[in-house]
Amino acid sequence: GKHRKHPSGRGNAGGQHHHRILFDKFHPGYFGKVGMRTFHYTANRHHCPIVNLESLYSLLPAEAQEQAKNDRTKAPVVDVTRKGFFKVLGKGTIPFPMIVQAKFFSKKAERKIKAAGGVCELTA
Repeated sequence: GKHRKHPSGRGNAGGQHHHRILFDKFHPGYFGKVGMRTFHYTANRHHCPIVNLESLYSLLPAEAQEQAKNDRTKAPVVDVTRKGFFKVLGKGTIPFPMIVQAKFFSKKAERKIKAAGGVCELTA
């Protein structure tokens, strides 16, 4: 037979017509929309870097870490906004009481910090 140029169309042609079986079988969900449109999405409004409880200890400077290990009477102050984080989430545990300053706390993080004897301070 003759070699015809593009008998079934080029590329993804016919995805909703004669190639529908292929698209439905191997690429389910390829067509259609999902979610909600935001007309003027400004990334600044949604900028909220997170940090977990398990890594709060590593945000302390080395001498503060040593002091916190040895002397349990003084709780170290961790200001996560200075390190570029806005929100504290509750993954992991904290080894000793800390005073944590942040813009936002998850409920779980707040519960765990208070259970360890620490304090959650909200900053602007």
